[in-house]
This record gives sequence, structure tokens and C-alpha cells, in this order.
Amino acid sequence: MKKFIETLKNIWKIEDLRQRILITFLFVAIYRFGSFVVLPGINPSMLDKLQSQTQGGLMSLLDMFSGGAFSNASIFALGIMPYISASIVMQLLAVAVPYFQKMQREGESGRKKIMTYTRYLTVGILLFQAPSYLINLKMQAGQALASGINWTIFSIPACFILAAGSMFILWLGERITDKGIGNGISLIIMIGIIARLPQAFIQEVGSRFTAITSGGLVMFLVEIIILYAVVCASIILVQGVRKIPVQYAKRLVGNSQVGGARQYIPLKLFAANVMPIIFAQALMFIPLAFVQYAAPENASWFVRSLLNHHSWTYNIIFAVLIILFTYFYTAITLNPTQMAEDMKRNNGFIPGIKPGKPTADYIDTIMSRITFPGSLFIAFIAVMPALAGLLNVQDAFSQFFGGTSLLILVGVVIDTLQQIESHLLMKHYDGLLSSGRIHGRGGVAAY
Repeated sequence: MKKFIETLKNIWKIEDLRQRILITFLFVAIYRFGSFVVLPGINPSMLDKLQSQTQGGLMSLLDMFSGGAFSNASIFALGIMPYISASIVMQLLAVAVPYFQKMQREGESGRKKIMTYTRYLTVGILLFQAPSYLINLKMQAGQALASGINWTIFSIPACFILAAGSMFILWLGERITDKGIGNGISLIIMIGIIARLPQAFIQEVGSRFTAITSGGLVMFLVEIIILYAVVCASIILVQGVRKIPVQYAKRLVGNSQVGGARQYIPLKLFAANVMPIIFAQALMFIPLAFVQYAAPENASWFVRSLLNHHSWTYNIIFAVLIILFTYFYTAITLNPTQMAEDMKRNNGFIPGIKPGKPTADYIDTIMSRITFPGSLFIAFIAVMPALAGLLNVQDAFSQFFGGTSLLILVGVVIDTLQQIESHLLMKHYDGLLSSGRIHGRGGVAAY
């Protein structure tokens, strides 16, 4: 405790770091304030049906990522997720389309061009999502519109307000990245998620101690222990394995020689990180876009099960997609042929393996061995909220037992602490942890 207080004092002594933290708090406060600013013409007291719609199913995930703005019919209702979707599309294009591949290799100028295209694509997605949101709002809270206002006339400016709100959130995130501390976009997503944690925790405690069959204090302690274990596992996934014992490294990763010095091949154990979950989650939202805004009660059993993120059908498909996307993302980010060529160009070789194609095949085999258990581990973390539901954990609180939300929370916290520690070490102060440097989300090569 004494060291923690001393660290806080050191943080306050560094003027640049202090200003960055204060600016971050200011922009986050603006974001949270905007989440409660209702669209002009909407009566907030008439949104009960919309808020009840977001209490369960995939709608609850959308509301969580927007920090409650979705259920509040706020100007920030669409949140930052359209930009995330556009970023994913651009990332795939940068791998599959030669034009964007060339742009990515142009360095800083190419990165700026890709960011410009990403913003344009975000606006395009927003112009599709804003009318969809208003259609759902009309179905769920059609009486919420103030008297004397025509819904069609209201919808046109409301679409532009929703699109402008999301772009303003994007601007806030970029300002946090430039002037504040941490990654602004990720920090905004984290704030939206964590805003629901206190209420979810209180509801969970109340349900455990009021219901006779809930298990009381014993079951509450059991789920807290499980939550702690899942958080630790998520930290391992986000940071990556820091070091493998030599005997396992030789068996799994192999080694190479360059100029007579023996080195281990730098393959990451979790090369895909959390991207497979994000890709899979985006696909699982597709049925919601076509059914939820219409009449889900008239849909087939299979479609209704896809709208329930606690159903076995949803989670089995979700887990399979994560495993497939883990292999896909690893394949497009790590090229065994290119690694083998680089090794040959630098006069490196793997003992017992011929240079060229045999080396590429060997690296590909090792990558497959590493990717499979990693994909199973990521899939397990992703379906943990559904498994928590089997223990009668409340739906809102179960979202913090795994999935994208928990991995985002852990990743953003680690990245932010890493930046604070870097500022402290540059000013010759002790870091946040006495046990060593904090490792970021990029992962650490196996060695």
C-alpha cells in the first residue's frame, strides 16, 4: 500500500503525465455525459420497452459496448462499433487486395490513407445502421416521440445526429490517443463496458442473497473465484506467454542458427490475440440485423437460438468460428514462406531441415501445433459467459466472465499501465510493478 501511494505521488510529480491523465478523464467524462443526452424529440420516460429489450440476448451486448447509450436513445447510441467494423474490413483488405497491400507498405503516408478510407467506410456503415436503429426505436418506443412531431421528419435529422455522434466519439478517441494516456478508441470501449459493472455486481449480490435456491454466500464466493481464474487466464492470453522452458521450446518451436549462434524461431503462441473473437462476434451479429428489427417471435427455432447468446447453438457456432478465424488470422499475419526466405537470406537455417520449402513446411507445422491449443483456449474464454449462466449468474454480470468484453478490459488496462510505467521509468522513478515490466497486448515471442 505504501509503494502504491508513493507511485501515485510520483505520477503527480511528472507534469506531462499528470496533464495527460487529467485530459483523459475530461474526455471520458464528456463521452459519459453524451451517453445520457437523448435524441431531440424523444421523451426519455417512454423508453421502458426499449430498455427491457436490451436486458438480454444480443441486444444486451450492443448496449454494453455503447455504455448504455443504445437503450437511452442517446446521440451516442451507435457507439464506436461502426468504426471497429470498418477497421476490420480495412485490415482484411490490406491482406487480400494488392492496392491496399502496397498502401500499407508506404509507411506513415500509407497509414494515413488507410485511416482516411476507414473513416469514409465508417460513415457508410453509419448511414446504414442509423435508419436501422430508428426503425427498431419506432417499433419498441413509437410513443416516445413528442406530440406534434412527424416520425418521417424526425428520422432524417436523427440519422445525421446519430452518425455525427459516432464520429464525435471517434474524434474523442483520437484526441485521447494524442493528448491523453492509453489507446483512445480502446479506452472508450472499456469505459462503456465497465460503466455497467457496478449495477451488474449489485444485482448479482442481491439475487444470491434474496433467492432461496441461489446458494447464498457459498455460491457467490465460488463464482468470484471462477471470475478471478478467468481474469488470470485472460491476462495470459492478452500478454502472451513470456517464456517457455527450453525443453518445450525446442520441441514446439524449433531453433535456428545464424552465424554459428543458436536462436529460437520467434513464433508467438497467441499470434491472433483477440481478433478471432471480434471477427466471430461480428458474424454472429448478422442474424440480429435482419431479424431483431422485424419480428423475432415469428422466426424459426434456429434463428431465435442465434439471437440468444446463452444458447448451446449460438455458443457452439461461436466457438467453431473462433477456431477457424484463429487459423485464418494466423495464416494471414504469419507467412512461413516469407520467414523461410528471410532466414535463408540472412544465412540462417534450422538444424536438420533443408533451407527453402522444407523450412517453410516445418515452420507451418509448428505454427499449426501452436495455433490449435491457442484457438481452443480463446474459444473457451469466449463462451465462459454462457457457462457462467449455468451457475445462475445474472445475465448482466455473466458478461464479465469472459468473451470480448473481459479481454478488452484486461487488454486496455495492461496497455494503459504500460504507458504510465514508461513515463515513470523515463523520469527515473520506480515502475508500477516491482517484479518487472508490464508486457503489452502485442504478445511476446516464444524463446
